[in-house]
Amino acid sequence: MTNFWDSSVWGSFLVIGLLLAVLLISNIIKKALPFLRRSLVPTSVLGGLLLLVFCAVFKWITGVNFFDIRMENGDYFFGTNGGVDILETLTYHCLALGFIASALKSSPNKISKKRTVEIIDTGATTVSTYLIQGIFGLVITLIVALIIPGFFGAAGILLPFGYGQGTGQAMNYGAIFETEYGFDGGLSFGLTIAALGFLSASVGGVIHLNILRRRGKLGKSERVDSILHSEEIESPDEIPMQESIDKMTLQISLIAVAYMLTYGIMAAIVAIFPGLRTLIYGFNFLVGVLAASLIKVSLKLMQKLHITKERYTNNFLLTRASNLFFDVMVIAGIAAIDLSVLESYWGIMIILGATGFVVTYVYNRFVAAKLFPDYREEQFLMMYGMLTGTASTGIILLREADPDFKTPAADNMVLQNFPAIILGFPMMFLATYAAVRPILTLCILAVYFIGLNLFLFRKFIFRKRNAAKTEEENASE
Repeated sequence: MTNFWDSSVWGSFLVIGLLLAVLLISNIIKKALPFLRRSLVPTSVLGGLLLLVFCAVFKWITGVNFFDIRMENGDYFFGTNGGVDILETLTYHCLALGFIASALKSSPNKISKKRTVEIIDTGATTVSTYLIQGIFGLVITLIVALIIPGFFGAAGILLPFGYGQGTGQAMNYGAIFETEYGFDGGLSFGLTIAALGFLSASVGGVIHLNILRRRGKLGKSERVDSILHSEEIESPDEIPMQESIDKMTLQISLIAVAYMLTYGIMAAIVAIFPGLRTLIYGFNFLVGVLAASLIKVSLKLMQKLHITKERYTNNFLLTRASNLFFDVMVIAGIAAIDLSVLESYWGIMIILGATGFVVTYVYNRFVAAKLFPDYREEQFLMMYGMLTGTASTGIILLREADPDFKTPAADNMVLQNFPAIILGFPMMFLATYAAVRPILTLCILAVYFIGLNLFLFRKFIFRKRNAAKTEEENASE
């Protein structure tokens, strides 16, 4: 029989409630302090850092981790096994839930040929940035491994997961390296890299925006949020906002069903290939996108067969849901960092973080100027923010230059996910292979990076070749 006063009943809710309370406090602080408001640091990152500092001070004073405090009867206050496990679990699940909510959103039916090329190029740029981050990260940690015996040489591969993919994937792969390959502190290492990514997004974003402002390419930093029109909230072909069941309830139901299907797919694969358990469950977000796509196709088929007359999904509410999951993921991931296991890694992480900042900034600046000349600044800000933080960070930076989303940059970010998943899938396997053969993995990443950039800059490369060929033919005549 369950006792409703036990920590097992209240622990998870207390952790979630604490995270949301810190988010509220962080938002108040951010709005109240002008320098924080101008810094573009996401509220979830600020909340995570505040909670991390509080936990560090609490442990320094008491000698006990704040999330591991116990009651008089000896039970943990935050859950059965302590709050850190809950934080890690929230980070893990919220990553997939956020992706599922995004994948359920409907997309434009018709896209022009030019826009298709831009979307594919955006996805290729995303993966190419992962690769260059991974290359520089591996080079740094392999050099460190030569200097410091026993250091985990493949640690640098966490740079693209912390910067390019965010807190959830950084934790997943850090945990895999820690449990499967003996990288002591790997989970906290990955989470810290992700936190440094958010700081890079804020610092680099502010610097670039100030440069644009000095050049007169931006208006005032303070702007009034545009009012949402009714068609942006609800389409005529959707079910009503409030009927016998609330529309938000339906969105959450679809997300939950998709995640149940995700677990079923992963369990089936692991039953056939038990040796892939760690890898498959680390890809919960990817399988979640597949499950969400299957549900979206099923809903369209039901509407086509007149089983349902109206569309069940609502982009506005699904965006709100995905943002909620990602906010919780970020603050939980940063709060889960154990600073004590990183004492000997700080110098290495700062070098990795600074390198990730510079490489991501320079590479995406170059790509945006070459491939997206009509809206280079907007594309750069979106890509840089996304590839050092999350999609929401990219939107934060983009809004400063394009508050009404008049350029295609915001749509590129959403629609590039499919080509990015296809092109980036090999890197998921290379990440774990790096723990075994880091040098060979580095060579594969370099070859893949070169090949992908040949594809990205194909029109410039082949244009020059064709021009040279034409000149030779004219000269021979």
